[in-house]
Amino acid sequence: MLKALVAAGIEADLVVGTSIGAINGALFASSPNAEGVRMMEEAWIGLEFTDLFPGGVWGRVRSAIGQRTYVHDNEHLRSWLTARLGGSDIESLPVRFECVAACIEDSSEHWFTTGPVVDALLASSAVPGLLPPVEVGGRHYVDGGVVNSIPLSRALALGATTVFVMHVGHIDDELEVPTKPWDVGVVAFEIARRHRFTTDLANIPEGVVVHVLPTGATGGRFNDPTKLRYGDLSNAERSIDSAFGATQALLANINGG
Repeated sequence: MLKALVAAGIEADLVVGTSIGAINGALFASSPNAEGVRMMEEAWIGLEFTDLFPGGVWGRVRSAIGQRTYVHDNEHLRSWLTARLGGSDIESLPVRFECVAACIEDSSEHWFTTGPVVDALLASSAVPGLLPPVEVGGRHYVDGGVVNSIPLSRALALGATTVFVMHVGHIDDELEVPTKPWDVGVVAFEIARRHRFTTDLANIPEGVVVHVLPTGATGGRFNDPTKLRYGDLSNAERSIDSAFGATQALLANINGG
């Protein structure tokens, strides 16, 4: 999606993100051009799951038993982010950037607008049960998707008048009644995030234009187990290509061909 926007000459004044969207958003905000997108593309295509979360299945089991509340530590993810963003502060990025996390102590939606960008990204992407909560400034944070998975409302609150929504997909896939224990929490979360987003879309102020960019993926069942393998990065190149083509087509239609 970013590749298509940059190719169309669209420049960002503001980037807001949640979880993996926060990571991609910060990478783009640090290098908001075609070269930056190319480096992002190469990074994701060349990435192996074990680069971020080593140890294999038995390593995960041992970690879950030892840590009790999460499966993976975040040290390799921290190293991966630091290698690309260094010790940058959010306010030093070339494009204004903000990301969200859920604060445990305050039960609140917390937006990181200043301070070390890597700490903020680790907090925003700390998926409950998979990664540990991240402490920043004496508070503990988990994945921003818990409170604002597709942060359209934040962009509007900050004054955006033209918004391009880059989501991770599934928002149009049909949900089914859970039949397996591990489906229950995933489906409940998906209902919550879709409800928040559709409510935000229904309340767009007059004069604001919102484009929900396509992933290029075909519809289907959200509960399909092939869509829930969080450790599978094998389709990264195919996903990038399909989203690029579909988004280019949408932009051409918006611009009248």
